[in-house]
Amino acid sequence: MSRRVVRQSKFRHVFGQAAKADQAYEDIRVSKVTWDSSFCAVNPKFLAIIVEAGGGGAFIVLPLAKTGRVDKNYPLVTGHTAPVLDIDWCPHNDNVIASASDDTTIMVWQIPDYTPMRNITEPIITLEGHSKRVGILSWHPTARNVLLSAGGDNMIIIWNVGTGEVLLSLDDMHPDVIHSVCWNSNGSLLATTCKDKTLRIIDPRKGQVVAERARPHEGARPLRAVFTADGKLLSTGFSRMSERQLALWDPNNFEEPVALQEMDTSNGVLLPFYDPDSSIVYLCGKGDSSIRYFEITDEPPFVHYLNTFSSKEPQRGMGFMPKRGLDVSKCEIARFYKLHERKCEPIIMTVPRKSDLFQDDLYPDTPGLEPALEADEWLSGQDADPVLISLRDGYVPPKHRELRVTKRNILDVRPPSVPRRSQSSSDAPLSHTLETLLEEIKALRERVQAQEQRITALENMLCELVDGTD
Repeated sequence: MSRRVVRQSKFRHVFGQAAKADQAYEDIRVSKVTWDSSFCAVNPKFLAIIVEAGGGGAFIVLPLAKTGRVDKNYPLVTGHTAPVLDIDWCPHNDNVIASASDDTTIMVWQIPDYTPMRNITEPIITLEGHSKRVGILSWHPTARNVLLSAGGDNMIIIWNVGTGEVLLSLDDMHPDVIHSVCWNSNGSLLATTCKDKTLRIIDPRKGQVVAERARPHEGARPLRAVFTADGKLLSTGFSRMSERQLALWDPNNFEEPVALQEMDTSNGVLLPFYDPDSSIVYLCGKGDSSIRYFEITDEPPFVHYLNTFSSKEPQRGMGFMPKRGLDVSKCEIARFYKLHERKCEPIIMTVPRKSDLFQDDLYPDTPGLEPALEADEWLSGQDADPVLISLRDGYVPPKHRELRVTKRNILDVRPPSVPRRSQSSSDAPLSHTLETLLEEIKALRERVQAQEQRITALENMLCELVDGTD
């Protein structure tokens, strides 16, 4: 009788676990807008969530440690005049986040390390170039200040955030609404999916579609696609019978998928989150209450089902922590931030290990904050892989960093009436921080003074009432 050989993999026993109740973020009014983005972005410092807001669009930014109930008056990031549809943290500066909105604009924000006293309403820069809603944002993985946006006008625009300039505009490649855009690992290619049911690989600097596959999934619902570490593509979509599918493609041979996995018949779009360090893809469907995960390998059948994390509550959105934000001492290989209707719950994926020592095989060097290229170097045709860091001693996020610019400084927030003195790059952020702190102190003093006046008035009323009863 032949024995079944079990596939050897260090990730076979990965298991998911929801964080304890006191580690969740409660009383957050998650946005109800109908849009298939993740509504949540996270980095080692902050958690950002798109929220319901009257009279415009807003998102909330919380320090990771600020768990528990969130005060209903907690300051928001407001500035858009219509709902926010997507948010994305800059991979090279943990204090910088971009937001895209139904109002056709993209705004880039500097988030302070301290908790602001009131709403943040002034972005560092507003990028205007789309004629319809902007629903997709993605920072370049290796070049500083390069941001991609895709809108309902079927255009992709690549910006230099440091100057506000459009680097590239791809406006004739998609005949219909763009559903997803993903950079490859060094940012030389894009993978896009579109309402016309075509998966495209685009060289943005040449302005060319280098490969495409019509109807990678036969169903009518939207597709999603992400690059793997070795340049293959993972796509999620639906079969003709409305079964959800995961497919692996080799761009050099788009005729047939390398592998195809069929799942269930739920109608929620599957959002793929791919971890290049472990080569695991996690599939999170909006409206689902589970996360399925698969390991991608070089041996048949290439896509190996690992497990499913299940819970009772459906997810409204999902944030995915970069590798440098994980707890390596607990063999944590992924962490999700699951959005419920009124809260956000961390979900931790762990590889069970007995040893407390650093596990080299689970944590290869991973991209750090340092960009490999400047925006103009990338635009001129240079490519570079991400600058890697070791997680052996854990990762400590650096202090607040101003968004640096490479050309004319349109990010200078000082009023124009102040004469400019020559400043070194090292003392500019300090003066700005001091100025901000002084403003906060002044605002606090004004509030205290107003409260004291109110107390005095109430005391006087009390005295009059007491005198009246006598």
